[in-house]
Amino acid sequence: MKIVILERDSVGEDVSVDCLKELGELAIYHNTVKEEVKDRIKDADIIIANKAPINEETMKDASSVKLVCEFATGYDNVDLEYCKEKGIRVVNVVDYSTAAVAQHTFALCFYILEKLNHYDNYVKSGQYAAQPRFSNFDIPFTELDGKVWGIVGMGHIGRRVAKIAEAFGCKVIFYSASGNSKCTEYERVDLETLLKKSDFLSLHCPLSDKTRNLIDLEALKKMKTSAILINVARGPVVNDEALYIALTENMIAGAGLDVTGTEPMQESNPLSKIMDSNKLIITPHLAWASIEARKRVVEETYKNIQAFYEGKERNVVGNT
Repeated sequence: MKIVILERDSVGEDVSVDCLKELGELAIYHNTVKEEVKDRIKDADIIIANKAPINEETMKDASSVKLVCEFATGYDNVDLEYCKEKGIRVVNVVDYSTAAVAQHTFALCFYILEKLNHYDNYVKSGQYAAQPRFSNFDIPFTELDGKVWGIVGMGHIGRRVAKIAEAFGCKVIFYSASGNSKCTEYERVDLETLLKKSDFLSLHCPLSDKTRNLIDLEALKKMKTSAILINVARGPVVNDEALYIALTENMIAGAGLDVTGTEPMQESNPLSKIMDSNKLIITPHLAWASIEARKRVVEETYKNIQAFYEGKERNVVGNT
């Protein structure tokens, strides 16, 4: 079968995809934009994608496609109904980035909480060497111990974050946007309670009609002025314009973002105007991208295709 990788760069050039050559004729494209999808998949049997749109418009001439593999967990770039209609199976990779995203959640938290940018610059500027005191703590910071860590989305990543937060001495509470959470280890609360009680609020939920703009201006107004917001979920879960207002008007203490409303982040995004790294840090959607996680994406995709060949269902999404 012919296997087409549309976005090879999404797993990084430092990670090999050679194992996929064992499974068929491999066509590799480093990146693919919407206008290029149709031509590149027209004779494919298996498509491997990440963000490239896989829908009726791009697939209508691709009569041989039998399987769509996501180089990711998310599959909002795929029209599941169309694939179901055409008998095309869609599979993803699950739980590959849990450790990486949980790790990055706390990296963002500590960067803001302990004002690490400020203190690093203080030392490197020569101010520390020039002072007579052994220490400097001119911008106060607090401990995690004894604080409330709120979570939206208690899946694999949310649960890992909860365990780490507990290890730091936090009380963990969570809100289930879908209402379907089976988690009983931690206290489940409504959204208003979560917003009002959380000293730290981290987002780990999928993007859906229930989570889009979940953190809007009204939500931010309900948070503690000392609270730190962390979004490692999907950008549109937070309203960027509202967050800009909340940060510039000191409604909350700070935010750590790995995602924004559009990606890459647009210059028109008001958050791009905030240069104070003690208040806001933004990383370019890399929380998931540890070397180990990216290797797992390729390995799990290999296993998904192998399972398909063997007539087994593995990581099938939707009703395809």
